[in-house]
Amino acid sequence: MPRMRRKTDLPTKVCAACGLSFAWRKKWERDWDNVIYCSERCRRNKPSSKGSA
Repeated sequence: MPRMRRKTDLPTKVCAACGLSFAWRKKWERDWDNVIYCSERCRRNKPSSKGSA
């Protein structure tokens, strides 16, 4: 049986929408390189590329 890992030992990234860091999750195992948002909420509310001014 594999040994448990501490959460501090997992890789982290910074969310493109909110700027907070988030840790690797098992459900992102195959797609970790493409994950850029920490949650579904941040993905839906991603910053637009158009200026609002």
